[in-house]
Amino acid sequence: MTGFHLRSVVLSAYLLLLVACTESPPVFHETERPPRLSDWQLFAVEGNAFTPSESSVVFRPNNPLFTDYAHKLRTLWIPQGLRAEIVDDEINYPVGSVLSKTFYYPRASSTTLAKVVDNGLQKINLSENQLIETRLLVRKTDGWDAFPYVWNDEQSEAFLRVAGASKQVSLLAQGSTQATEFTYFVPNENQCAGCHTTVHPDGDMHPLGAVFSQLNVGSSEMDTGIASPLEQMVQHGWLSDEEVFPRSESWQDPSALLQGRALAYLNMQCGHCHNPKGAADTSGLILDNSQTLAINRGVCKPPVAAGGGAGDLRYAIVPGQPEESILLYRMRSDRPDEMMPELGRSLIHSEGVDLISRWIADMPGAC
Repeated sequence: MTGFHLRSVVLSAYLLLLVACTESPPVFHETERPPRLSDWQLFAVEGNAFTPSESSVVFRPNNPLFTDYAHKLRTLWIPQGLRAEIVDDEINYPVGSVLSKTFYYPRASSTTLAKVVDNGLQKINLSENQLIETRLLVRKTDGWDAFPYVWNDEQSEAFLRVAGASKQVSLLAQGSTQATEFTYFVPNENQCAGCHTTVHPDGDMHPLGAVFSQLNVGSSEMDTGIASPLEQMVQHGWLSDEEVFPRSESWQDPSALLQGRALAYLNMQCGHCHNPKGAADTSGLILDNSQTLAINRGVCKPPVAAGGGAGDLRYAIVPGQPEESILLYRMRSDRPDEMMPELGRSLIHSEGVDLISRWIADMPGAC
């Protein structure tokens, strides 16, 4: 037994003992659809603190998805005694696994959004932040199931809203004195499946961010001071420490090559639909980073059926000319019949637009 593995075993036993002494563990619901988020016992709301269970792993994927500039606290929990397996370089989560993503906005631009507490977990300061929703993705016997929970105004409880919901949000960006007022849309259950089902029409839902390559993130990149998600999973006994952890490039890494960052961004934001078996496969535009031919990624590719969403432009990507590229036109739009992605945003992602614009501008050649 290696020294690292022995330390992992000892630490895992300590964590389990600590959890048993300090709190009730989360609860897996196989058949029920709990009306309250608190029924899962994944979080505690005490005073002004929203804190994940000590049994959970807090993580951030290498390539986070843009959702109207919402801040997100993500957790993973696997029931005691169960273990994930690595199959074809992907994580096969056991029945009972629960992934959560809590969306929140700061009440003022100068506040601290999340703090690291002594036990290495994050908490959200509720006096400085407004909780919007918590989405659960639960591994059941027959596959993954989605649960959208919406927080009440008192931030005391979140309730299951299978039909979705909407909330008015006032967004104040860093360095700005003018707030942006917009409507934040909580997806319904069908819309959850629309993104988390990458093989259409008969595929199953699965995680997008909590996948093997996206979880190999160092503490410096997470900017939280806690261990990488995969290291934490090993410490909890959920993964073997003998695995080799592959890693994807991050679109947020300024030291990475521009093309690698751009493809990583498009893969996370668009690849769940724009893949060879996805809902947008008939478009011929494949953005899941599986293609080597430039035309398959949109370079000098005319639209199949973009309608008004093409903006009277001729090609998805025109090398050296971002303003003539349909891809960028749709990213810059906030109109429901034009914008891409179609779900998950009401606002325009300025940083993403800037990245893809620079990538296209840097492309050699012409159509």
